[in-house]
Amino acid sequence: MSKVTAGPQSSDAVLWRRVTNGDHDAFGELFDRYAGAVYTHLYRRLGDWSQAEDLTSAVFLQAWRRRSQVVFDRDSALPWLLGVANGLLRNAARSRRRHAALLARIRDVHAGTDVVLVGAAASNDMDELAERLDSEERTASLRAAIARLPRPQREVIELCSLGGLDQAAAAVALGVRPGTVKSRLHRARHALAAEFGTKGELL
Repeated sequence: MSKVTAGPQSSDAVLWRRVTNGDHDAFGELFDRYAGAVYTHLYRRLGDWSQAEDLTSAVFLQAWRRRSQVVFDRDSALPWLLGVANGLLRNAARSRRRHAALLARIRDVHAGTDVVLVGAAASNDMDELAERLDSEERTASLRAAIARLPRPQREVIELCSLGGLDQAAAAVALGVRPGTVKSRLHRARHALAAEFGTKGELL
């Protein structure tokens, strides 16, 4: 019997069956297919391209480790991947709070000392860097518009209105019923419309 090789149009389920058997090439195809969508979701949540890039890598590392736990939505692995991303975002938020507390203690100990913290490596392409920074400012404005929503409502706005998932796919990503997504989305849209007087670009 000849070996079946998945081509560019292979379904997520076909590729993932190979992934569960340890096929790195199949996983690479899934990465190429969804890394951009995962990065965009993370960037919209974080407003920081460097952190989003780091967490995108972490999402796919987690996905590889948890490859036997995948849940498909109509043959798409993307909602499950976004659910993994949301879990890592929560962990990252806790880490940032601990890191901020540590820095505060260091500042108390070394009061009066100038401390320079170096973040992402400087880019050689200044035009690209300027464009990214400008994009971060625009993203920060979008994030501010939904930041005051309760987390369950904020998550459905980010997945459905910003991420482009339908309600069934968002339900898979969040591990809730589709009806729950629908009601949260309705409340979130109503709250934003009441606050800003229009649904605007977010919705």
